[in-house]
Amino acid sequence: MSLVPAPAGAALPAPVEAGALARRIGCSAEAVELARSSELVDLHIDTMIPPRLWGYDPLERHDSAWFGRWWFGHTDLPRMIDGGLSGAMWSLTTNPFRRADRRWRVFQRNLQALRDLVARSSGALAIARDFAEYQRVRATGAHAVLVSIQGGNAVEAAPEGLGSIPDDLVVRATIVHLTTSSFGETSCPFRLLHPTRGLTKRGAAFIEQCNERKVFVDLAHISERAFSAAVDVHDKTQPLLATHTGVDGVRRSWRNLSDAQLKVIADTGGTVGIIFSEVFLKRRGGPIDGSMVLEHMEHVISVVGEDHVSVGSDYDGMIQPPIDIAGGDTYPRIVQYMLDRGWSVDRIQKVLGLNFLRCFEQLRPGQA
Repeated sequence: MSLVPAPAGAALPAPVEAGALARRIGCSAEAVELARSSELVDLHIDTMIPPRLWGYDPLERHDSAWFGRWWFGHTDLPRMIDGGLSGAMWSLTTNPFRRADRRWRVFQRNLQALRDLVARSSGALAIARDFAEYQRVRATGAHAVLVSIQGGNAVEAAPEGLGSIPDDLVVRATIVHLTTSSFGETSCPFRLLHPTRGLTKRGAAFIEQCNERKVFVDLAHISERAFSAAVDVHDKTQPLLATHTGVDGVRRSWRNLSDAQLKVIADTGGTVGIIFSEVFLKRRGGPIDGSMVLEHMEHVISVVGEDHVSVGSDYDGMIQPPIDIAGGDTYPRIVQYMLDRGWSVDRIQKVLGLNFLRCFEQLRPGQA
């Protein structure tokens, strides 16, 4: 896999000087430079939620998250640039309490809002629908926006399902989110009472359509029995993802994956993005800073190897990150923890972005 390096400062606003950022976030200038010189792709950010709630503008710099590090406002374009974020899966989250036809209309409106944000960015953001397009976006110096769906039932009432979304814009989709739906069962223990157990026929058909249209199937948020059923339906030649999760091998949680599930994803050539949410990462007696993310990454590596773990922060997704990685400018802190553990540059760059980009090239190579 060959990536075209982005020319420094081509389309993006100038980042904060490396030494100044290092002092501000508490890491070395080496970590900042490594983050910025690598392809750093976050598999899940929810930065389109704050604009819907109170008019938050992701193109403007914000001092910190809303209510400190709680819930929303973790990142924006200037802080992404400071932190070296090359691209991200920008998630469009579905409100499951709306009627199916209303969910589809709102999804279309939210998709247009994301496209408008990209257009308003003066070239600093650009949508990438496949690997070749990602390369072209990065060659201009822009941040690559990978459009994603959180909750496949967003398209339940769409006339042609995913085919109703123009230009193959959607790169990946979770089957379910925090509620059990007509597509299948969530892992969330607070789900509403619902007769569905496991994966439904409608959910299976959605997976088949994802496979047909080369949309990544994301197994975040899905129950264990629905996970197994989804794997049975899924095209084994396509890589599976779990974009934002922790692992049971470090801290057991309804939101985390078992070792057996990690192996299933790795067997398809896929990758697992580790979330930055303390609720799902922090173990009793364990670290209280961002190194808890590294514990989960290293467990994945111990089970399936270094080719199958990635970054999946869930910034702006109602999470509480560890205090030292509470914003989009703090990705170099994660790099510092990797360096402190003696990780090679090769391993660091795989986890930061190259593992996902290998999957992207496999599923959607595009036209060079």
